[in-house]
Amino acid sequence: MTEANNTIPLLTLQDGHRIPQIGLGTWKCSPDETEAVVMAALDAGYRHIDCAFIYGNEVGVGNAMKGKLDGGSLSREDMFVTSKLWNTYHGKDDVKSGFLRSLESLQLEYLDLFLIHTPVAYQRGDQIFPKGDDGYPIFADVDYIETWKGMECLVEEGLVRSIGLSNFNEKQIRRVLEVATIKPVINQIEVNPYFTNTALIEFCKSKNITVVAYSPLGPTAHRAGYSPGDKILLEDPVINAVAKKHRKAPSQVAVRYAIDKGLVVLTKSSKFERIKKNIQVFDFHLDEDDIVAIDNMNQNQRTVPSTMNLKSPYYPF
Repeated sequence: MTEANNTIPLLTLQDGHRIPQIGLGTWKCSPDETEAVVMAALDAGYRHIDCAFIYGNEVGVGNAMKGKLDGGSLSREDMFVTSKLWNTYHGKDDVKSGFLRSLESLQLEYLDLFLIHTPVAYQRGDQIFPKGDDGYPIFADVDYIETWKGMECLVEEGLVRSIGLSNFNEKQIRRVLEVATIKPVINQIEVNPYFTNTALIEFCKSKNITVVAYSPLGPTAHRAGYSPGDKILLEDPVINAVAKKHRKAPSQVAVRYAIDKGLVVLTKSSKFERIKKNIQVFDFHLDEDDIVAIDNMNQNQRTVPSTMNLKSPYYPF
């Protein structure tokens, strides 16, 4: 990794590959702004970029990375790029085509990490969200075990270095582990002080599966379904007291909380100053009292409940 990334710790996955402990999330980054946002993040020192087909902005991510690669300021080995398999590609024979769509958009020859975005399968076809008359997605009866076998083929073909899961619960992970020839190295799940997800984190650790935390800042006033009076994580007095103690922003404390838990954490912002601030979290540590206080904030409150998938037998929550 280049000098710009020396301050970001690298965690070693169970397959021997290493992942930067902080990454830029690109969910809800509009296609029009994605290229500039990723460019700014790379300039700020980010080397881990988290993408997904369903985000609809992988072309912008690819353009930003290509600009850096063509300009010679970064090499491909400097970067760690993740994407995720969408729900309409869960059939074993469909996995590769779903993967290649992301790879082409990102303009890369391989990915560092590819995840099953969710254990829930949708009807295959050109519609990203095939909907039934009831307004819910049209689910497909495709077991994620079949999907995992397709994921393993990607590693065997040299298209991706590591594979993993996203939004899988303990029971579902156990089923994958029972049949896996190549073990999942990652489970990407929601983790923040209002949803500490402790039991699942401990289970993943016991199986040598690294946890990647999304939505580390928890509920905000910008989330879907927000109502005046709802609790906002970054306004919580506990977070603000810890932030004052360390002379840091509440957002930096929330990010540092995931890091001090030994997790990889994804931050997201389209504001350049916030992009830089979110990565400036390696010059302080939370002490034991801080961790206990923040642990006690847990409300088992998901920011991303994915209720549209409630009717699927594979719904993980």
